[in-house]
Amino acid sequence: MTSRSVLIAVLLISLGIVFGVVLVSNFRGIDNSFAGQEVKLGNQSQQKASASLQSLNDAFHTIAKNVTPSVVYITVKTKGEPDSKDEEGGGPDIFHRFFDPNFHFQNPRRGPEVGAGSGVILTTNGYILTNNHVVDNANSDGIQVTLPDTRQFKGKLIGTDKYTDLAVVKIDASELSVATIGNSDDVEVGNIVFAFGNPLGLTSTMTQGIVSALGRRIDLSSDQYSIENFIQTDAAVNPGNSGGSLVDINGAVIGINTAIATTNARYQGYSFAIPINLAKKVATDIIKFGKVRRGYIGVGIRAVDAVTGKASGLDKAQGVIVEEVKPNSAGSEADMRLGDIILSVDGKEVNSSNALQTIIAGKYPGESVTLKILRDRKEIEKKVALKSRDDEAEVVAAKDSKSSDPSSMDSAPAKTFKFEELGLTVSGLSLKMKKSYDTENGVFVESVEPLGPAQERDLRPGDIILSVGDKQVTSVDEFYATIKKLKPGDAVMLRVKGEDKKVKFRAIEMPK
Repeated sequence: MTSRSVLIAVLLISLGIVFGVVLVSNFRGIDNSFAGQEVKLGNQSQQKASASLQSLNDAFHTIAKNVTPSVVYITVKTKGEPDSKDEEGGGPDIFHRFFDPNFHFQNPRRGPEVGAGSGVILTTNGYILTNNHVVDNANSDGIQVTLPDTRQFKGKLIGTDKYTDLAVVKIDASELSVATIGNSDDVEVGNIVFAFGNPLGLTSTMTQGIVSALGRRIDLSSDQYSIENFIQTDAAVNPGNSGGSLVDINGAVIGINTAIATTNARYQGYSFAIPINLAKKVATDIIKFGKVRRGYIGVGIRAVDAVTGKASGLDKAQGVIVEEVKPNSAGSEADMRLGDIILSVDGKEVNSSNALQTIIAGKYPGESVTLKILRDRKEIEKKVALKSRDDEAEVVAAKDSKSSDPSSMDSAPAKTFKFEELGLTVSGLSLKMKKSYDTENGVFVESVEPLGPAQERDLRPGDIILSVGDKQVTSVDEFYATIKKLKPGDAVMLRVKGEDKKVKFRAIEMPK
C-alpha cells in the first residue's frame, strides 16, 4: 500500500469518527443519563369525568359507606346431620339457598360443621335479622357475629320462622350502626339495587344490579304453608350472602338475600330476596313475642289461569281459586266455598297464591280482611276475621297406599269410555271406590294420555270427576252427554277429588 493510500484511509476514518460524534451529540430523543433526574411516566394531566358519571360514582360510594356498617358476618357451628340429606334444604335442584361455602366443610353432612352467612343490624342494642337456614341446627353456643369493625360477639338465637326462612339473633352490644328500612311495596322491575354480604368468606362485599322480577315463587320448601314472594335481582350473590341486605338507591333495605337460581351452586345471574315488609313484621314479632303471630284464612288456593278464568266467566286470568276450605277455619266461618275465586284482599289484587299469602301473613289473628270474590259469575264481598293456625294443620294426609289401580277395587266399573279429543279415559265408580273417596257420584279417571289436553290441565289417573260446570255427574253416560254439548273452544270447570281426598278445580278447554 502506498503512502498516499494510507493517508486517504486515515483521513476517511477520522471523518467517520467526527461525523458519528456530531450525530450522537445532536440526537435529542434519548437522555444518556437518568441519574439524579425525576422519571416521568405517562400523561401527568388528568382528565375530568363527566359530571353525571362523577355524580353516579359518588352516589354508589355513599351507599357503600352508609350500608356496610349495618351488615354483619355470621359463622355458625352446627350439630351435624346423621344422614346425607340435600344440603340446600330441599326444593328444585336449580334453586339454592346460598349458605355453607364448600371450603368450610371437612366432612359434609356427617358431623359438626361450620358455615358462614350474613345478617342485618336492626337495633342499636344488637338485634340482627338473618335467614333461618343460616342458623338452623346451630349449637347452643355456636353462633358468632363479626362486625365490620372486626369486633366479635357470641350470638343468641331469639327466634325463627321456617315459613319465611327468617331468624333473629341478639348480641350483647350497644350503639351499633343500624340499617335504614325501606318499603318493598314501592319496588318496581328495573330499579337499581345493591346486594351486601359476605360471599365466599369475603367480608363486607357490595354488588350492583337491577330488580329483574317481583313476586317470584321458587318452591324452596315443600311445606304448604311456606310464604314465598321473592324479589328477583341480577346483583351478584354467592354462598355467604344469605341474610345480607338488598338495598335501593337510597341505601334503604328492601329485601333479605336468600337464594339463587343456579346449576352449579354458584352465582349464574339470578338471586332472590325476601321483601323487607314481610321480614320486618316477622322480626318485630320474634323480638316482641319470641315467635311469629300470623293470621290465616284456612283455605287451599291455586292461581287462576286463562282457561280457568274463561270457564268461570272472567274476561282475563285473575285471582286465585279456592280448592279447599278447612273445617272451623276463618274461611269456613265466613261461608267461603269451593270454587270461589278471590280477586282482591282489602282492595289489593291477588293473582297468585303467594301474593295472597304475603298479604295475609302481614295480619294478626283477630284482624279482619275484606275479600272480593267471584261466585257463580257474580262478584260479592266477604269480611273474614282471621284466626291463628293450629300446628296440627301442618300434618298432610298420607297418600292412599292402594293407589289408583282399578284392580285394587272390589269390582270392575260398570262402563268405560275414552274421550279421544281430551286424551282421557273414564269409568264408573264401584261401591268400594265410592266408600274410599267418600262420594256418591262421579266418574273415575282411569288413564290420561301423555301431552293431551287432560294432562296439560293436571288431571291424573285416580282422580274422581264430581261435576262438570254446575252439573253433578253420576255415570259415564251422563259425563259423556255433558262433555259432548261443548263446542270447540268452550271451556268448562271440572270439580275433581284426588287420591289425597282433597277437592280441586281443573278447567279444561275443548280442542278447536
